[in-house]
Amino acid sequence: MKLMFLYQPVTDLEATVAFYRDELGLDESWREGKTTAAFRLPGTEIELMLDTPPDDGPEWRAGGFFAVDSVEAFVAEHPNITWVGEIIDVPGGKSATFQDPAGNTVHLMDQSAPEPTD
Repeated sequence: MKLMFLYQPVTDLEATVAFYRDELGLDESWREGKTTAAFRLPGTEIELMLDTPPDDGPEWRAGGFFAVDSVEAFVAEHPNITWVGEIIDVPGGKSATFQDPAGNTVHLMDQSAPEPTD
């Protein structure tokens, strides 16, 4: 597992982007539609991901996003983990979410989607 993103759910993406950009001086690194934006965190490879989730379920709570080789394999290999939500498709692969024994949310992602062909 490698930490890739710090995930922060937000209700107003544009206002939150403006805060991190204009008040804190962070550089936006990418966007996914009108619901998700990310910022480079200086001195690290980790990015801050801001997202307007579709609901307030536990799978959308703030937490780290960790890269694994295969989300589906990780889920199958860890049946005793408290999984929340379903495995979902995300740009480039899959994602799943679990809670640790203290109730903290941990997100997983992989880049398992086939490369697009022209």
